[in-house]
Amino acid sequence: MIRKDDQWRTSSYSAGNGNCVEVADGVGASAVRDSQNRGVGVLTFGTSEWRAFLEAVRRDAF
Repeated sequence: MIRKDDQWRTSSYSAGNGNCVEVADGVGASAVRDSQNRGVGVLTFGTSEWRAFLEAVRRDAF
């Protein structure tokens, strides 16, 4: 579950030009949001889904 006061972090791969993705880890889930449009909403992923996504990124599967 993602709570309003969870710590959001910006990807270390962000270019510094403001086009960033932010991630927050909650209990059993992770959330992703656009740093330029924080109020628009978030995408929430269960722990197993998030881990599978990160593993695919590491393998350069996209």
